[in-house]
Amino acid sequence: MSSFIPFDRSQPYLLPPDLKSWLPADDMAHFIVAAVERVPMSAFCVPVRTGGRAQYHPRLMLALLIFSYANGLFSSRRIERATYRDIGVRFVAANLHPDHDTIATFRRTNRTAIEAAFAQVLLLARETGLLRLGVVSIDGTKIDADASKYRSVRYDRIRALREQLAVDIAKLMDQAEHADATDSDPQALPEALARRETLKAKLDEACARLEADAKAQAEAARPAYEKKKAVYDAKTGRRGRAPKPPDDEPPPDRQISLTDPDSRLMRRSDAHEFRQAYNAQAVVCAEGSQLIVTTDVVATSADAPSFASTVLSMENTIGLPKTVLADTGYASGQAVRDLRKKGIDPLVAIGRPCARRPYDFRPPPENREPRRITGPWRLAMKKKLETTKAGNVYRLRKQTVEPVFGIIKSIMGFRRFSLRSLAKVTTEWTLVALAYNCKRMARLQAA
Repeated sequence: MSSFIPFDRSQPYLLPPDLKSWLPADDMAHFIVAAVERVPMSAFCVPVRTGGRAQYHPRLMLALLIFSYANGLFSSRRIERATYRDIGVRFVAANLHPDHDTIATFRRTNRTAIEAAFAQVLLLARETGLLRLGVVSIDGTKIDADASKYRSVRYDRIRALREQLAVDIAKLMDQAEHADATDSDPQALPEALARRETLKAKLDEACARLEADAKAQAEAARPAYEKKKAVYDAKTGRRGRAPKPPDDEPPPDRQISLTDPDSRLMRRSDAHEFRQAYNAQAVVCAEGSQLIVTTDVVATSADAPSFASTVLSMENTIGLPKTVLADTGYASGQAVRDLRKKGIDPLVAIGRPCARRPYDFRPPPENREPRRITGPWRLAMKKKLETTKAGNVYRLRKQTVEPVFGIIKSIMGFRRFSLRSLAKVTTEWTLVALAYNCKRMARLQAA
């Protein structure tokens, strides 16, 4: 006959339990609490109150967010519920239970504190010898925005809808005046009128944003146009086609989301569907620790425009690396020159030597010739990567940065942002990277 350990759920405690004793000594919660204590109070955004109920301590709130994100809890309501149900969350929250509104507000308004905690964790990793800034890898991943792609509207459709709504609103206003004159039901028309006015206001805002972006892009492109035009005007004889001036009006097919205007329609590759998403960037240590050393978020599917700025942002935090590894999506001559000016050696893949699998199920493309490489810097980079030394270093890229995205998406479960607008999404991505680093350092220290 089997013997079982006796249990009694109604057994009362003579003394209150020590939650710390219910967690293993190497649990990640202890590391997060210690790391957050290093964040200065000046980094937090604390509202000034002259009376009323006392506030939760900002270090407690930050530790609660980091621990929750590291364990796959991203919703403020789920975090609030976990303060009652989860032992680890309850320990980090010191047996307190902040409501979901307080958690969401703290997450939105404390970007400086989250960035300071991110830097402190990296400094702690360097002090313990876990982080070395010799070789780093950079890559980007598409993460869904808190918006539906079906709320994305084209510029030409916005203009047509605005005209239609203006006519409908005028008709409803006439009906409302007639209803007032005949003393009929005053509750029927205002609701329909309010819905249309709200939609028209959103369309007006989206249209103005698209037009402002187009004008900004035209102003940025105007110096290059003036230079080309001067060269064209100086030619004699057969001149060819004149350079086209930049257009300050959005193209008809330019789209914008009415829910999150900063997000964009983008896809991972030609084989994937379009999603309303952001392009989240991460630079990862390629010398064993696999810690994220800096982050960025861009609202474009292209990686190259943010290549140099993302890497150089490390200069004011933990210092610049010696070598950076990047795939072919980061191939930009200007970015390579900017990095080399700072003493960084970029290794960027040129072309795709094996774009298709050896036994691909899809039929091969017809009459597709490989793209010719003509740029001098591209030819030099390609020749450099063919050497044994550079090739061995570059192989570290896919085995360092890509597993990090796999852990964040599959293990932590972060596949969709909870906040809207580029600034708030950037804060949340930094929080995700901070939670990952804490998770990773706790594992490295326990090993």
